[in-house]
Amino acid sequence: MKFADLGLSQELLQSVEAAGYDEPTPIQAQAIPSVLMMRDLIGIAQTGTGKTASFVLPMIDILAHGRRRARMPRSLILEPTRELAAQVAENFEKYGTNHDLKMALLIGGVQMADQVKALDEGVDVLIATPGRLMDLFERGKILLTGCDLLVIDEADRMLDMGFIPDIETICEKLPTQRQTLLFSATMPPPIKKLADRFLTNPKNIEVSRAASTNENIEQFKIEVPARKKREALRWILENDNVNTAIIFANRKTTVRELNKSLQRHGFKTGEIHGDMDQPARLAELAMFKEGKINILAASDVAARGLDVKGVSHVVNFDCPWHPDDYVHRIGRTGRAGAKGRAFTLIAPDDAEALDNVEKLTGAKLPAFDFKAHFEKHGYPESEEQQEEKPARRSRSRRDDEEEREEREDRPRQDRKPRRERGDKKPERQPRQRRDEPVEPSEPGVWNGPVPEFLGVSAL
Repeated sequence: MKFADLGLSQELLQSVEAAGYDEPTPIQAQAIPSVLMMRDLIGIAQTGTGKTASFVLPMIDILAHGRRRARMPRSLILEPTRELAAQVAENFEKYGTNHDLKMALLIGGVQMADQVKALDEGVDVLIATPGRLMDLFERGKILLTGCDLLVIDEADRMLDMGFIPDIETICEKLPTQRQTLLFSATMPPPIKKLADRFLTNPKNIEVSRAASTNENIEQFKIEVPARKKREALRWILENDNVNTAIIFANRKTTVRELNKSLQRHGFKTGEIHGDMDQPARLAELAMFKEGKINILAASDVAARGLDVKGVSHVVNFDCPWHPDDYVHRIGRTGRAGAKGRAFTLIAPDDAEALDNVEKLTGAKLPAFDFKAHFEKHGYPESEEQQEEKPARRSRSRRDDEEEREEREDRPRQDRKPRRERGDKKPERQPRQRRDEPVEPSEPGVWNGPVPEFLGVSAL
């Protein structure tokens, strides 16, 4: 099947061909005709299957006819993170070159004034995160009564981030007669309930079993003590033919520490996490996509939907707390039919999280024979041990050695002369304690301090 068989306009087909695509993916082949027929749709598909283009392409043709009005967007796309919203915006720019469509991006971390100005001029496509959209709506800067097409992308991630109440509020503000598209990699009960409430007779498309993983990705677990995880990570990066890799950790502090640690060991790495502002995130992603760095340490803010070509490896430094996140993390590799490898470092504390992942995916993670390698060659000294207690002891000895060398190198005349042996320190008189009894002085003798002027002769 070709894109020309899906009912897309000739102008849009030219843009798709210019982008280098000819054949649609399974989710695109099933979703695009239904969206063009104005049907509600539920799409269950893994990450990396072309899910974004399955709604962007038909939306461009649908919105090609119509008139935009100030503060009243004609369509709305909800995304859980800023990065995903920016990526969808890039798709509209890439495929909409032959159409006169205006787009606005409502995300946090950037100036609100520019976003309000874009809304005042009128937009065809509004791509937003729920938080910033609700903020502008409550300020009266946007009206949703003219929105005829709603896309809820990465719905299960919205659930994890606590956005479902906001989505319900947004849906209630939209016109009742509208087209709604819902896409998700998994379908937990709250998302099913949301779909039953706000979608009308939707077409269900399930490209693969919910929560299943990509067959193109080789998955391994590595059982390793928690204090040896960094050594295991470096071994993977040095010995498994890594071209580009994303390393996921559960905590933002761990992401920062990993980035610094890998840089100290000579790796070209960057970091991305929720504490970074939007320009800094985009700058790190740009460096990763351009190849200036080939390893990216990330929190789960980067796990959903980010499409970076050629990621050969994914390493879960921590087993994810939410099992759904495992599917999305490893989905950064093995995209568009390419092969990939995913490693998960398992410490004793990760056993429960691993069990939840295996229950969700319905398969046991095969063990990588990494433990035998270390037992044969020996564990290198832990980096934490080098950085913590031994570092403090060695630092004090090193300071003493440096001071000793400075004294030895100092010229003789600069050295302070030693006290002659014959010189004796003046003996200090013991101070009288307040609680000791004071011996009475002789009658008529002054026993207080003697003023200095009494010792000066008047003659």
